[in-house]
Amino acid sequence: MPTSRLVRSLLATVAVAAGGLVAAPTAQAAAGDPWVVSLGDSYISGEAGRWAGASNRSSTTADALGAGAYLDAGSAESIPGCHRASSAQIHLGARYQSLNLACSGATTGTRTGSKFKPGLDFYDDGAGKVGQALALQREARGRDVELVTVSIGGNDFGFADVVTSCVLDFLGSSSLLPNYCFDDRSVKANFTEANVAAVRARIATALKNVRTAMRDAGHADSSWTLLVQTYPSPLAEGANLRYKQSGYSRQSVGGCGFWDADADWANRTAMPTINGAVTGAVKDSGLTNARVLDLSRAMDGRRLCEKGVGLYEEVGLSSWKDAAAVDRTEWINQIRTVSTIAGPYQVQESIHPNYWGQLAIRSCVRQAFEGDRGGRCERSGTGLTSRGEPRMTLR
Repeated sequence: MPTSRLVRSLLATVAVAAGGLVAAPTAQAAAGDPWVVSLGDSYISGEAGRWAGASNRSSTTADALGAGAYLDAGSAESIPGCHRASSAQIHLGARYQSLNLACSGATTGTRTGSKFKPGLDFYDDGAGKVGQALALQREARGRDVELVTVSIGGNDFGFADVVTSCVLDFLGSSSLLPNYCFDDRSVKANFTEANVAAVRARIATALKNVRTAMRDAGHADSSWTLLVQTYPSPLAEGANLRYKQSGYSRQSVGGCGFWDADADWANRTAMPTINGAVTGAVKDSGLTNARVLDLSRAMDGRRLCEKGVGLYEEVGLSSWKDAAAVDRTEWINQIRTVSTIAGPYQVQESIHPNYWGQLAIRSCVRQAFEGDRGGRCERSGTGLTSRGEPRMTLR
């Protein structure tokens, strides 16, 4: 078991003091400081990390990072569409150097073709396109990588297609005769017993690929931690949605076009099934250095269209810079459609943790890493910490 990072930090401080030198704390990592790395899909890459809440009045109201939010390679993206945001949770700051290898749209296996998406495998086309496991293997050589955190599996369940089906069914029917998505054949196919077992097996293989990559890079299992994340509930249950399901304001105003029954199904069946496959895969993988970060309730109280929060114009705030913005606006991005997308918004940003959500998860990642443990990530207060992050607790 890796030694607690807090203990290691204290030991290092004592060692420096004993040598007669006292190093002042620095705000940023320096050469020789440990590395933390993220792998996986859009829920960890930083997708939607540009936006802090939402407004239908003006995009600038919630634009925390601007047009360069996803440009991880200077003036461009290293892989188009990966959306590795500068607000991504892996950037712990302080004495940690960070590397984001995750990619929006990624599944356990690499998807080739015109829309290349690296999976958690050792794919190599010989021309620079490689899987995330191979990228990790190369980047970890000669570096003190102490944490690898992973979010994977959602896209293997067809998460984006499920959301699309639910919104189309909502917009294509009425409250008098609703067409639900949870009983659509295409949706149900993702959650059959056979498919759940297959996805669970693929996730377990992906996690073992991470271990192989680290071993091949010269890292013993005892020298680093694998932190595997579950997925947060992005949408409130039907009774807690602040827009009525009659009419179309749920989508046209709130960007949350789900029927109550579908929102309930998402929370009671879909998300628990996906997260169960993830936690089961961790067990199946047999990795002794793996920990689980349970994010299932991390966004509660700040979810998309949830009562108690709202769009900036609904809660009387003018900008994401307002002190109350983190507590009165949503931490999940709106679902964008052809009718609502405009200006700088992108459809693929839909229903992902936004700027606030990414920073909230970052706090729990840091707590899990430094405490060398897993646990459930939950909100624990209002306002922002001295690090500029929402107040979160790892239970």
